[in-house]
Amino acid sequence: MRVIPPIKAIIYFEAAARLQSFKLAAEELCVTPSAVSHQINTLEDFIEQKLFQRHNRSITLTNAGLRYFSRTTIILNELEQATTDLGISKKIKN
Repeated sequence: MRVIPPIKAIIYFEAAARLQSFKLAAEELCVTPSAVSHQINTLEDFIEQKLFQRHNRSITLTNAGLRYFSRTTIILNELEQATTDLGISKKIKN
């Protein structure tokens, strides 16, 4: 059996890591910052490691977070490309 974390948590993590902000990730994903934080906590519980250091008004990736981000970004880019290669081109509604 595969051990795969919740994909939603991965998507939220990647956005937060890329943007270096739960708030900006929330805006991009059209959810609340609390929802992003909840998904990050779910992912951290799943992998049993902290991915972010939380500061008063900012976040930084831990060493584990940096390693995980570099891999998840590649995986999500590959998934996006595989979908595009099938001729799927969804437009994001603003």
